[in-house]
Amino acid sequence: MSLSISSRERVARIVSATLLALVLAVLALISPTPALAEGRLRIAEQYGIVYLLLNVARDRQLIEKHGREAGVDIKVEWLKLSGGAAVNDALLSGSIDIASAGVGPLLTLWDRTRGRQNVKGVASLGNFPYYLVSNRPEVKTIADFTDKDRIAVPAVGVSVQSRILQMASAKQWGASEYARLDKLSVALPHPDATAAIIAGGTEISAHFGNPPFQEQELAGNPKAHIVLNSYDVLGGPASATVLFATERFRTDNPKTYKAFQQALAEAAAFITAHPDQAADIYTRVAGGKQDRALLLGVIKDPRVQFKVVPQNTYQLARFMHEVGAIKNKPDSWRDYFFDDALTAQGS
Repeated sequence: MSLSISSRERVARIVSATLLALVLAVLALISPTPALAEGRLRIAEQYGIVYLLLNVARDRQLIEKHGREAGVDIKVEWLKLSGGAAVNDALLSGSIDIASAGVGPLLTLWDRTRGRQNVKGVASLGNFPYYLVSNRPEVKTIADFTDKDRIAVPAVGVSVQSRILQMASAKQWGASEYARLDKLSVALPHPDATAAIIAGGTEISAHFGNPPFQEQELAGNPKAHIVLNSYDVLGGPASATVLFATERFRTDNPKTYKAFQQALAEAAAFITAHPDQAADIYTRVAGGKQDRALLLGVIKDPRVQFKVVPQNTYQLARFMHEVGAIKNKPDSWRDYFFDDALTAQGS
């Protein structure tokens, strides 16, 4: 029995629709649409009380709190790393969502990823003076270092400590000699460098660290003294350590991103209002035995400011462009920080 033309057309349409559905199903299996990571946050942190905002946010579960208020159940994962180079690699590889490192590593990554991942700053972790400490009494200034000295930094030539040392070298010997002390620098985590400075007798004769390690060195070895203060090099208080992320993460995860920023702001207010509790949180989260009086001394130091708004970062950006460390010259700090209300009053 033959089908009429209309029947044939009807069968053909059914067959075509069925085949199309099968093709779409196969394509969906082969190339699934990437799912947004909203509700997942992987954060890299390093060593020192400069990461206290993150410690407080973690201990008090502030990110999760603000996520719930936005209707998102955020799972936060924490990864401990050492040095801006390791943090930058982790961010570019997709192993983390939020990086924490010095302004130097941020500028390096901002420069490298323009037009691609577009890495930019999310917030500051506060203003802290960083000290270059030596246990050799004869080293009064950076000009006194010799080939026998070794200067410990988190990452040679990349970390904010290395960049500030380069700025100081350029002022001492001229712009062409900005990397003069890189050959004396070695990469070493802050806890290990601190132990070497306090003990003495090792090749490590200086350490460009951060709080509380620099304070531990000054208290633990009578020969330890400050050779260089980052505030002197930068011309005043400055945000040395910052948080940064890719543009895609910020765009794809608006609620998680905002909850993270809100948690940081709440953590900063908590530290300012409750320094004693903040010191206990640092000891609890960071681990190890910490001198509580020393920690409180850092937290209450008037030169230290726990704030999320970046301050005085452009001097380093301009220097890095002048010496060729970054190819792209930012017109202002706004070029390498996201345009967020949280950081609108930065510099």
